Amino acid sequence: MEKGQTGKILMLLKMRGQATAQLLAGEMGITKEGARKHLLNLAADGLVASTVVSEGVGRPSTYYTLTDKGLAKFPDTHADVTVQLLQSVKKLLGANAVDLLINDREAQVLATYTKAMEKAATLEQKLKILVRKRTEEGYMAEWKKEKGNYLFIENHCPICAAAQECQGFCRSELQVFRQLMGAEYTVQRVAYILEGDQRCVYKIEKAVP
Repeated sequence: MEKGQTGKILMLLKMRGQATAQLLAGEMGITKEGARKHLLNLAADGLVASTVVSEGVGRPSTYYTLTDKGLAKFPDTHADVTVQLLQSVKKLLGANAVDLLINDREAQVLATYTKAMEKAATLEQKLKILVRKRTEEGYMAEWKKEKGNYLFIENHCPICAAAQECQGFCRSELQVFRQLMGAEYTVQRVAYILEGDQRCVYKIEKAVP
């Protein structure tokens, strides 16, 4: 593990998932310029990556996250345990048992998001709420309007290890988004982390009558 200020930045990014230079500077008691210098050095070493996220009015914010090389600085035992549990469930109870677990999780997630959106009257209001909920869960989400259609973007996948073991999680996620947007819209995944893309992107457009 790195020592000094760079080690503190790596630890903060590990704990928070993502952070701006300003946030890191505040927590470390250094200037924003000082934090940015450390981040640039870490990026040059391949330990940190940056993502520009539009958050509404004002200038976009730059968020920093750990790369795979940066994450390798920390033992990822949680991911290992998750994968081992999924493998054990498949071995002992069969693949259907995993599907039942995923279906139960899907129902819980859908209920939580539906409740959060109960006062949302427009698609954009729904997307703003979905971005907030998913970002709180570590997905670094954002939405954009492009050529009359909407893009919902997840810049990070905090359950990637589980999804690689069982892609039912990804199918469930897409199904949740489709139900949340309603029959008036179609939702299609157009970029996919598990297929080598840097992020997952969902295209949302008006359904053809």
